Amino acid sequence: MQKEKIINPTNGYLMFGIVLLLLISGIVLSVLNENIAFILLSVFSFILSLGFILVNPNSSKVLLFFGKYVGTVKKNGLFWANPLYKKKTISLRASNFDSERLKVNDKLGNPVMISTILVWRVTETYKAAFDVDNYENFVRVQTDAAVRKLASMYPYDNFADEGYEEDITLRSSVNEVSEALEKEVEERLSIAGIEVLEARIGYLAYAQEIASAMLKRQQATAIVAARHKIVQGAVEMVEMALEELNKRQIVDLDDERKAAMVSNLLVILCGDKEASPVVNTGTLSH
Repeated sequence: MQKEKIINPTNGYLMFGIVLLLLISGIVLSVLNENIAFILLSVFSFILSLGFILVNPNSSKVLLFFGKYVGTVKKNGLFWANPLYKKKTISLRASNFDSERLKVNDKLGNPVMISTILVWRVTETYKAAFDVDNYENFVRVQTDAAVRKLASMYPYDNFADEGYEEDITLRSSVNEVSEALEKEVEERLSIAGIEVLEARIGYLAYAQEIASAMLKRQQATAIVAARHKIVQGAVEMVEMALEELNKRQIVDLDDERKAAMVSNLLVILCGDKEASPVVNTGTLSH
């Protein structure tokens, strides 16, 4: 397999002086000698001028000679090469690619909307120019394919209450998912001589048809977790109250009154609204 070949053509400034000299000489000799044959020098200088190559910073020129790869010029500046060379410009700058939002199924089969942000650049011009048809379109298609594959490997979120608990999820494991995406995209783009500088999820959400149901599910899960915490704290507070009453011997409660006290405290501590106190002005029996 042929690889990239770096070449350094002739200095362009030197050839510019020669071309300019031939052009002026042809015009002057034609006028002084009144012979149109000298004008051929000017025509020859015009043909030579077609060989100038201007390479900007972070850019390159791929040179072809009747379909044969000659080499790549990556050095910045003005150069001159065979006027018959065909020149193709390939940028070496870092480029951003923000993919469209794709609807894919995660590991659990839930439809999600996902997009990715990719930072890439060309490192080997031969592969980018000749191993793929259009390397920019190749980046877009392969990135979309990598995102689809990645989404099917991980669930959107953990569902521990249903027996689906994963170490890595699309929503919470940002660093792990980004590393997996970057590796997947880089493997696909290596055939085009492209280096992946960064790949990360740009947008992630449930698809519209299940977004409302999943939001309610998340809210219900949060409410249950909060209630569990409240009940756990209330039981500990009731236990502490009974222990302190017994320790200080403030009042002697039988099992029935202890049960009533526990019930009242739990209602007060676990209720959504403030309790309305009732003052008992009678005895313990009434």
